[in-house]
Amino acid sequence: MHRLFLSFLILIVSATFAFTAKLEISIKGEIANGIVVIDLFEDVAPLHVERMVELASKGKYDGIAFHRVIEGFMAQTGDVQFGKVGGDFSMAGRGGSDMPDLPAEFSNIPFDRGIVGMARAQNPNSANSQFFIMFKQGYFLNGQYTVVGKVVAGMDVIDDIKLGLGSNGSVLGSPDFMEQVRQK
Repeated sequence: MHRLFLSFLILIVSATFAFTAKLEISIKGEIANGIVVIDLFEDVAPLHVERMVELASKGKYDGIAFHRVIEGFMAQTGDVQFGKVGGDFSMAGRGGSDMPDLPAEFSNIPFDRGIVGMARAQNPNSANSQFFIMFKQGYFLNGQYTVVGKVVAGMDVIDDIKLGLGSNGSVLGSPDFMEQVRQK
């Protein structure tokens, strides 16, 4: 009886103090300036969330540009290899981290406004560090890209990110960027 009560108590405490990962991103730009908070879905995409949290904790996302921004679609960032503001930006969007690519963790969560997905190449198992935030729904992405979270604060800041006017939404000139990314 005592053991059953203790198990029940542990279950209640675990449920009360369940780990919820959030990223707090300070964005700087011509118009987009402010804080964005992303609730990460560690129960939906544990490997991808772990990667994002690890990169954030090591400061790898700090100073990384929004290199591809398509009006009415999404804003993409997270190229820790080639996307650093102040560096050679010609390869931005083609890199990742020094860690291996991740296997897809597809879910039934639809790509609605504010959803955060992992960017990848044609291979579904090629996501690494880059991610994108949806301006509007994009259900054609459902089941094709890993959903890692949702913006829960600061979507107005995302809406103000400088649009890409180059080919395929590439940002020309000085891009807006993630000044600092921390786990909250």
